[in-house]
Amino acid sequence: MLIIGIAGGTGSGKSTVAKALERELGADNVALISQDSYYVDNSHLPMEVRSRQNYDHPDAFEDKLLLEHLHQLRQGRSVNVPVYDFSQHLRTKETQLLIPKPVIIVEGILILANPELREMFDIKIFVDTDADTRVLRRIIRDIKERGRTLESVCNQYLTTVKPMHEAFVEPSKRYADIIVPEGGHNQVALSLLISRIERHLENTRRDLA
Repeated sequence: MLIIGIAGGTGSGKSTVAKALERELGADNVALISQDSYYVDNSHLPMEVRSRQNYDHPDAFEDKLLLEHLHQLRQGRSVNVPVYDFSQHLRTKETQLLIPKPVIIVEGILILANPELREMFDIKIFVDTDADTRVLRRIIRDIKERGRTLESVCNQYLTTVKPMHEAFVEPSKRYADIIVPEGGHNQVALSLLISRIERHLENTRRDLA
């Protein structure tokens, strides 16, 4: 099994890269995990309080559970991934079953900031995209997909997203094996990654033959 970590700032194109790899390698070979699914469960807090939490600090994520799940997948065991509701800022009671596959891709803003998570990744990738592009993508996404207002998105970006990016996300870039400028639009980088992963899959099949 190959476990790949894809980090980068909000709106950098992490999900685009992950989905491009899944598309090229085939859904039978790839399982995707988002760090966003592992936000700490704050369902006990009122909505007003939940909406004011700092969701871009490492403490906002239950990395311990993510680590447990990656260990279980490495051992060939299925896991139940939490489902997070961004419009309500809480973890739902639902889960999604994830079965082990030859390639596990984990994407998230802070996955390279945690030393224990870094140890789990066979390949560490950082998607590096211009800040203006990232903030515009975030505005569009949060309004369209997460039920936010323009004012709330801008306020969150200035008070937590930008400071946390500078304090934790950007410094984690130095731990990456590969830095991919412009994310999913970088076809050269994607082609190289796909070739590397395909070689690993081929070697694994040959070893099992």
